[in-house]
Amino acid sequence: MRYISARKQAEGLGASHTGTVDHWRMTISAVALAVLTPAFLMVIGGAIGLPREGVLAYFGRPYPAVVTALFIVVGMLHFIKGMQMIIDDYLQHTERKVGIIFAVIFGYGVIAATVFALAKMAFTS
Repeated sequence: MRYISARKQAEGLGASHTGTVDHWRMTISAVALAVLTPAFLMVIGGAIGLPREGVLAYFGRPYPAVVTALFIVVGMLHFIKGMQMIIDDYLQHTERKVGIIFAVIFGYGVIAATVFALAKMAFTS
């Protein structure tokens, strides 16, 4: 027979052993995306209709490049964490591991491609 108080049982933080850390990370990234999305849409709206040289010059400026980079980085990190939660809920064993690996590779691949493209636009004369 185990003699554990209710407080001692609650200290384990549940089955995940991380408590509400994942929930708070998702909430913070969702709020950040709620702020960044209108700014990103205004940045993209300003680039629509520009010729190639105009787009390169537009994203070579700090504000459009930083807003775009922040939106993609925060959005993809939110995507990665969300996909991990979904995959954990619906897949088992090897499928779970493979699904999480693909989600993480895809998310960080999009981040790398975006940052590379923005850096190339910023440093190309």
